[in-house]
Amino acid sequence: MNLIAAALFGIALVHTFAAKSFEKLAHRSKHHSGLLHLLGEIEVVFGLWAFVLICTMALVVGPQNAIEYTESRHYTEPLFVFVIMVIAASRPVLETVKGLVALLAKAMPIRTAVARVWLCLCAVPLIGSLITEPAAMTLAALMLAPLVFHDGLPEWKKYAALGVLFVNISIGGTLTSFAAPPVLMVAATWNWDSAFMAATFGWKAAIAVFINATAVTFLIAKHLADKPSDAEKASNELPMPVTVAVVHLVGLAAVVYFAHHPVIFMAIFLFFLGFTKAYEPYQNPLILKEGLLVGFFLAGLVVLGGMQQWWLQPIVSGLEPTALFFGALFLTAITDNAALTYLGSLIEGMSDAAKYMLMAGAVAGGGLTVIANAPNPAGVALLRGGFRDGAISIGGLVAGAIAPTAVAAALFLIFIP
Repeated sequence: MNLIAAALFGIALVHTFAAKSFEKLAHRSKHHSGLLHLLGEIEVVFGLWAFVLICTMALVVGPQNAIEYTESRHYTEPLFVFVIMVIAASRPVLETVKGLVALLAKAMPIRTAVARVWLCLCAVPLIGSLITEPAAMTLAALMLAPLVFHDGLPEWKKYAALGVLFVNISIGGTLTSFAAPPVLMVAATWNWDSAFMAATFGWKAAIAVFINATAVTFLIAKHLADKPSDAEKASNELPMPVTVAVVHLVGLAAVVYFAHHPVIFMAIFLFFLGFTKAYEPYQNPLILKEGLLVGFFLAGLVVLGGMQQWWLQPIVSGLEPTALFFGALFLTAITDNAALTYLGSLIEGMSDAAKYMLMAGAVAGGGLTVIANAPNPAGVALLRGGFRDGAISIGGLVAGAIAPTAVAAALFLIFIP
C-alpha cells in the first residue's frame, strides 16, 4: 500500500502540472468538455486521487481498513481554510480591509492604484500573521483580481505577481506562532512562541516581503490604472452599517482564535450563515463553491500525504542543516510545507540549527506550487479567471515564484541565528 500510495501521489502531482492542458482540451471538445473541465480543476485533483487511493485500499487490504485509515486523518485544516475563506471574502470584511488599504494608499506619495497593489502584496501578507495566512490570501486575491489579473496585463507579468503573492503569504505569517500552517505544526512541540518567531524568522520575512512586493509592483506599475467601474459599483450598493461590519469582524476573529477546535468554529460559521441571510441586502454572494473546492483539495492532500511518511521522514532526518534547508525547499514544492515540518517534529533529538533550517526552507518554498502551502489553492480558485483559458499554469507559477523564493531563501541563509 505504501508503494501504491506513493505512485498515486506522483500521478496527482503530474495531474496538477497537466491541469491547464485539460482546460485547453475542454474548450476544443464537443462531447466531453464537462469531464475535461472537471479534470482541469486544480482544486479537484488531490480529492480525486485520494478517492482512488481509498478505493484501491479497500480492494487490497479490505474496506474496514480503508475506512479506519480515512477516519484516522485530521481534517481540521481543510475545514478551517473553507470557513475562513468564506468569512474573509464576505462583503463587510472585504469592504473594511479595502477601506483601510484605500486610506493608506492615498497617504502614500505614489499613484493610488500602484500604492494599492503594493499594499496588497506587502501589508496584507504580513497581516496574515494576525488573521492567518488563508484569510490574508483570500483578501489579497480578491483585492488584486480587478487591479492586476485582467486582460490589460501581459501573461508573464501576471505570473510574476502571482508568484510574489504566494511567496509573501507563505513567509508573511511567520511573525507569530499560530498563523502559518508549517509553524503551527511544530510550535507546541518545539516551544516556539510568537516572540521567538518574530525574532528568529519574522523580521527577515518582513524584509523579503518588502523587497518582493516593491520589485513586482515596479515591474507592473505602467499597466495599473484606477478602475472607474469599481467606484460605480460601490456607489450602487447600500452603505454598510457599522454593526454588520463589526459582527463579521468579530466572527472572523473568533474563528481565528478557535482555529484548532473545529466543533466551535463550525458552530460560529453556522451562526455567520444565518446572520448573512438576516442581513442579505448588505451581502455579496458568499464564495461557498470556491471554499468547498479548496477544502476538498486540502482534504485530498491530507489523505494522500498521510501515506508518504515512510519515504519523506528518512530524507528529513538524514540531512545536515544546510542540506536540510535546500531539501526542505525542494520537498515543499512537491508535498506540503505543514506536512514536512510535522514530520520534522517527530524526529527525536533534532538540533536547533536543523529545526531552523527545516522551517526556513519550508516557508521559503511555500509559493513554488499550488500544494506547497495550504492557502495557495485559495489563491488559485479566486484568481484563475484572470489568466488565459481560465486556468493557471503550474510551470508559469514556478517561473514567477523563483525570484521571490530566492530573495526569501537568501535572507534566511544570510542571517542564521
